[in-house]
Amino acid sequence: MTTRINRRIFLRGLGGACVAAPFLGSIADRTVMAQPAAPPKRLIVMYTHYGCITTRFFPKKSHGPLTAADLEPTTLKHLAPYVDKLLMPRGIRAMNEWTATLARGQGNDHHTQVNGSYFTCHPVTPNSNDPFSFDQATKFNAMPTGPSLDHVIARQLSPHGTPLLMNTIGGNDNAQSAISYSAAETLFKSIPASQVFSSLTGLFEAGRPTSPDTYAAMRGKSILDLVSDDLQTLERFDMSRADKQKLAAWKELLHATGSVVVPSQCNTSLATALGVTQENIDLQSTRPSVDDWLTRRISDSLDGADLYSNLAVLAAACNANPVIFLKYPAAYSFKGLGLTQESEGLSSRLDHAGVQGPCVPGVIDMLLTIDDYHARKFAHLVGQLNSIDEGDGTLLDNCAAVWFQEMSDGCALNLNNLPIVQVGSAGGYFKTGWAVNVDDGSPDLTAGNSEITCAEGTPGEVDGYSQETGTDPSLANAPINKYYCNLMNALGVKAGADGFPAPGGSGPVTHFGMYDRTEDFIGGGTNPPTIHDPGEFTALRASS
Repeated sequence: MTTRINRRIFLRGLGGACVAAPFLGSIADRTVMAQPAAPPKRLIVMYTHYGCITTRFFPKKSHGPLTAADLEPTTLKHLAPYVDKLLMPRGIRAMNEWTATLARGQGNDHHTQVNGSYFTCHPVTPNSNDPFSFDQATKFNAMPTGPSLDHVIARQLSPHGTPLLMNTIGGNDNAQSAISYSAAETLFKSIPASQVFSSLTGLFEAGRPTSPDTYAAMRGKSILDLVSDDLQTLERFDMSRADKQKLAAWKELLHATGSVVVPSQCNTSLATALGVTQENIDLQSTRPSVDDWLTRRISDSLDGADLYSNLAVLAAACNANPVIFLKYPAAYSFKGLGLTQESEGLSSRLDHAGVQGPCVPGVIDMLLTIDDYHARKFAHLVGQLNSIDEGDGTLLDNCAAVWFQEMSDGCALNLNNLPIVQVGSAGGYFKTGWAVNVDDGSPDLTAGNSEITCAEGTPGEVDGYSQETGTDPSLANAPINKYYCNLMNALGVKAGADGFPAPGGSGPVTHFGMYDRTEDFIGGGTNPPTIHDPGEFTALRASS
């Protein structure tokens, strides 16, 4: 049976190898004292579609310290209790914006190219230069030419090199709404809740076997893996033959006794407290297909979406994977919120998934209802992470929990002035309690123009092609690639000499993706690969 050892006893840097050093007399005077291990860092992403009513989402202050009072008038009021741990990166643009004139991206589809490029920063293929084409291959089935952020990180940090991706209604997305790609044109499927649950409970339920395939999908890093770099450093020391033999024996001991590292908070009691039980997992698996699972109540404090969030929290608490993506569905009908029309059409202010037509009466309030729901779900996720003690703080403090949205305003389909909210400093890497305008540092960046049409009492006509409900395209264009560099560096991803993430690299990540200007996506990869603005956003760092 595998011996379980609390990861906190392990060490970082050279200290990891120094567990062995006291037994190696010939080099003892050349080593440093071991230091207690810091808790692991995790990235937990919540992704929602179709943007938001930006005029209600953003606090007025776009740069400077935030207070609960700054959040109270906004959609983010549910995050007020965590404002000291919150970071709002403002002024960021995502890549490959769709425009009717091919001014800023490919001409495939409003959503296919945006979702495909969102976490890859690669164009999609096959390319279309006709923004109004209904060709199946280019509109609905085009896929990016490179891997997504979750896989780039997972290759270096996750057990067996794969992230944990869960879809909050189960099933999998097609290329039009998918966000996770393990390689070029290779869509990655989400992991069923039942499989994630089985993998996690297999770690802390005595006598319960876990299938090799399931276990390998979630865990598998040995203690020897964790200190391998440090051991290689030790092995390069000039040491006596006797000490070489001791070091070899110590490595063999790790093989025999340390195959899995499970944090102490990973246990049945935590799973039960989170509502992550076999009964609730079974309920998720057997729900009626027509049911609004996202808002369906499981208990007084838990709905369908919360169950997935709590499963993600349990996975983070068990350190099952440092890369967890939680994806909400596209084109969804929130019947549990009293809405009868699906979310894509509503985001366009219409009763269909188009771009032009008459306003749906009361549509702004409908969209605010959806925005509020998503904000409450993110606040729930954050609150659960913050409720678990870890190290000198909470699990949340060792995470970067980030709510990403597909676009800024769903009618304008614009990708500049992107609504991004992060909570947690990833172990002190990020500045918190701030809005940080990484574009120009101004404290009064626009919140967009989401309510310029279809406001109460003004039925009017919608013209999404004009993008008037969005943000002036000359504003808020700092490339999202740089924020991804922040996230990777915070978790400990390494880059090669060219600055791109690379297993075996030793430097900080300064480059990600194929392009960092949305205009370069025009033509679908015909422009030379170029990162115009390398590096991370230093203004987001705690030390800045």
